[in-house]
Amino acid sequence: MKRREFLENGSKLAVFGGLASVFGNALFADSKDIKNTESNNNISQKVIKLASNDSKKIESKSDFSASVPSQKLNNGVEMPLVGLGTYDLRGKACIQAMQDALSVGYRLFDTAQMYENENEVGLGLNAGLKTLRIPRERIFVTTKLSNNMSYNECKNEIETRLKNLNLGYIDLLLLHREFESRNEMWRAMQEAHKAGKIRALGISNFSKEVFLDFIKTCEIKPTLNQLETHVFFQRNEYQKILEQHGVKLQAWSPFSKGKNDFFNNKTLESIAKKHNKSVAQVGLNYLANRGVSVIPKTSKIERMKENINIFDFKLDSKDLALIAKLDTGKSSFGWFKG
Repeated sequence: MKRREFLENGSKLAVFGGLASVFGNALFADSKDIKNTESNNNISQKVIKLASNDSKKIESKSDFSASVPSQKLNNGVEMPLVGLGTYDLRGKACIQAMQDALSVGYRLFDTAQMYENENEVGLGLNAGLKTLRIPRERIFVTTKLSNNMSYNECKNEIETRLKNLNLGYIDLLLLHREFESRNEMWRAMQEAHKAGKIRALGISNFSKEVFLDFIKTCEIKPTLNQLETHVFFQRNEYQKILEQHGVKLQAWSPFSKGKNDFFNNKTLESIAKKHNKSVAQVGLNYLANRGVSVIPKTSKIERMKENINIFDFKLDSKDLALIAKLDTGKSSFGWFKG
């Protein structure tokens, strides 16, 4: 399912009432990488080669891994503040990206039912964990339920997510948007959590109004709300509301997919030059230091290193004042109203 169709199917919900434009594959992607459209056929056979003969290699002692802090969710589960988004990663490129990310210190990985790459994400992570001798419990994997469905359908789809990833359990399972049957789906998710199949539950693309109404019905409270968040759509007020209810904010599209000329923004460029960092690193540091976890997407190992190496500098009050002025208070994609 394309992202446009995914959102249009929810047009009856308040948060998507303003959706009127075509944005195709732009919605959650953050990288300037060239898309990889290679077929997924025979991936299981090819992954053996990617695991290679490095089984004696020990876990990377990269400074990136050591320097990435975690945050505690409302159920006590720890989650890294920086992770790797996987939207639009496919085939061997996706498998290799998972291994590369592990090797430079990534421990948080984000996928979804609608990304249609859970198999490759799981294959790449399993190969990387084996090669680098990293225990499964040292990584944190998020996936999402991307269709409206009944309670029974949701139970089946949770099992499919577990099977596709093949990692034993899911660290965080999200409702991808404000589904009409969200309460039924949440009931199935709560049962899977109680059964030990999922460590934490959360939501994505929930507006303030729907969020506040939804949590009234939850036996198990969401741990986070994953939303479009970046310097042009900073969501400070919504973050305060979420935090009042013990719910974290996680940013998808932390680079605004380059919209508003993100990478050439003069304000961000001046701040980056001052700290000897890149514009991307400034944008990510700004969010992470607010306690907003980030999941930028890339398949290039050099950008992975850049995106995770953001905790060795601190934005001062002048920097923050300048960044505050960049906030437009609205989505860069023109659809989110909450």
